[in-house]
Amino acid sequence: QVQLVESGGGLVQAGGSLRLSCAASGRTFSDYAMAWFRQAPGKGREFVARISTSGGSKYYGDSVKGRFTISRDNAKNTVYLQMASLKPEDTAVYYCAAAYGSSFSVRPSSFGSWGQGTQVTVSS
Repeated sequence: QVQLVESGGGLVQAGGSLRLSCAASGRTFSDYAMAWFRQAPGKGREFVARISTSGGSKYYGDSVKGRFTISRDNAKNTVYLQMASLKPEDTAVYYCAAAYGSSFSVRPSSFGSWGQGTQVTVSS
């Protein structure tokens, strides 16, 4: 499995921006589709965004479409989540996840590797 470490979380005011990073190690990064999920207190894990192994295909959850951008740098073994126009309802722990291969899925169970999560808090 690939090991994942997220960073970049923090406290931001509504309307602000934040960029999350997820550094991968242990396996060939470009073999893995990458995704971001989030989990707010008392709620289930929600899909945020997914990017294909090459970065050529991106998919977003409805609640973040048009505000968040996922990207990856295979040379740096890193995936990013640029978040803009943040809202208080974006407050959650954000998790990076990896799925080996190119089969498309946004189900958490399809991702075999997970980071420890990074807290994002958006104040109103």
